[in-house]
Amino acid sequence: MSALYSTTVNAIGGRNGTVKSTDGLLDLRLAMPDSLGGKGGATSPEQLFAAAYGACFGNAVIHVTRNKQHKIQDDDVEVAATVGLESNGSGGFALRVKTR
Repeated sequence: MSALYSTTVNAIGGRNGTVKSTDGLLDLRLAMPDSLGGKGGATSPEQLFAAAYGACFGNAVIHVTRNKQHKIQDDDVEVAATVGLESNGSGGFALRVKTR
């Protein structure tokens, strides 16, 4: 199957670095949240993941109704996506995602 769309984002410096898309539209500083012992003051990778997941999930809901009599409009869908870090019990971390 061929990709309908792809993009590249370069991440430099990990959780306290920067992310920049190759087209220049995304260009952000990152910071570890103060709740995890970081400095805060900038977006976190988890916020970016939650934003992208919520937008894609919402669009999937809209897409399902495209060929139906009662279509859902873009503004009819609001997704609250929560992304969190959890201990995986082996000294590492796992991502948790919840939508509503």
